[in-house]
Amino acid sequence: MTRKKPQKKLLFLLIIGIFIAWIVFLWRKDDTILDFSNTVKAITINDNNLIFETNTSTNSISDLFKEKNITLGEEDQVIPGIDSRILPGSKIKINRAATITIEVDGKTIENTTLAKNVAEALDENDITLSHLDLISPNLSHPLNENLKIVITRINIEQKVEEEKIDFKTIAKKDDELGWREKKIEQEGEKGIKEVKYEITYKNGKEISRKILEQHVTKEPVPQIEVQGTYMKLGKAKRGEASHYASSWGELNASRDIPRGSYAKVTNMENGKSTVVKINDYGPQSPSRIIDLSYKAFATIASAGQGIAHNVKVEQILN
Repeated sequence: MTRKKPQKKLLFLLIIGIFIAWIVFLWRKDDTILDFSNTVKAITINDNNLIFETNTSTNSISDLFKEKNITLGEEDQVIPGIDSRILPGSKIKINRAATITIEVDGKTIENTTLAKNVAEALDENDITLSHLDLISPNLSHPLNENLKIVITRINIEQKVEEEKIDFKTIAKKDDELGWREKKIEQEGEKGIKEVKYEITYKNGKEISRKILEQHVTKEPVPQIEVQGTYMKLGKAKRGEASHYASSWGELNASRDIPRGSYAKVTNMENGKSTVVKINDYGPQSPSRIIDLSYKAFATIASAGQGIAHNVKVEQILN
C-alpha cells in the first residue's frame, strides 16, 4: 500500500506537465497564425450599402483607407473603428452621414445625420407627428445628401361661434304719404345663432370649416319700411316719347315741365309707368312731348323700337 501512493503522485504530476505543455503549444501556434503582418488579405468593404471586395496587405483600417483612397467626412462612421486591425475575411462598414433639411412648424432645421431613413431623422430631432400630419417624402424613404423633408401640420378642432342673423325688410305702401317720403314703421334687429364648426388648419392656417350643428338663440326682428305713393299730378299731356342714346346718361327733356321738376310718364299701350327728373330741354320734334334717357325708356317700352307712340306725361307737383 505504501508503494502505490508515490506512483499516483508521479502520474498526477505527469498529467499536469503534459497539460501545461499543450497550452504553451497552442499559444505559440495561435500566435503564429494570428500574425498576418505583410500578408495579402481578402476583405469586404460596405461603403454606405455599396459593397465591394478587395485585397490588401495593410494591417489597419486607417492604412487600408489611405491605400484605397477612401476619404471620410467628419460625421461618417466606420465599423469596426478606424484603428482596428485587419484580418483575412474582415468586413468593414462605412456609414456615410447625410446633410438634410427639415421644414416643420415654420422653421428650417439643418442637420448632418447617420439616420437611415426619414423616420429615424425625425426621431433624432425630437419631431413627433400626429396621425393627420402630412410628410414628404414618406417615413421609410432612405436619407441622401441634401434631402429636403417637409412636414405639413394638419389640425382639426371643434369650435362654437356666435353669429348674427340678418333681419328681413318688409316694404309697405301708403297712398296718403308723399311719393318721395319713406318712413320706418319698425326698426329691424339682427338675431343671434350659435354655430358649431369643425375647422381644419394647415400649418396653423384655416383651410376649411364644416358646420356640425347650429341653433338660434335670438330670432331676428324684421324691419318694416313704408313708402309713400301719393302724387299730386298736374295736367296730363299725350303724345310720343323718344329716348337718348345709351351713352348719354340720365337725360330727360321736356318743353313744358321746368328743369328740376319730376314727371310721371305712362305708356298707354301697356300701362307701364316711370318717374323721371327733367334736366334737359326738348325734344325738337313737335310730335314728341318728352325725350327719355335710354334706361327710363326701357322701363315702359322696348328700347329697340325707338319711339313710344302713345304716352301720357304728367308733372308731379309734390
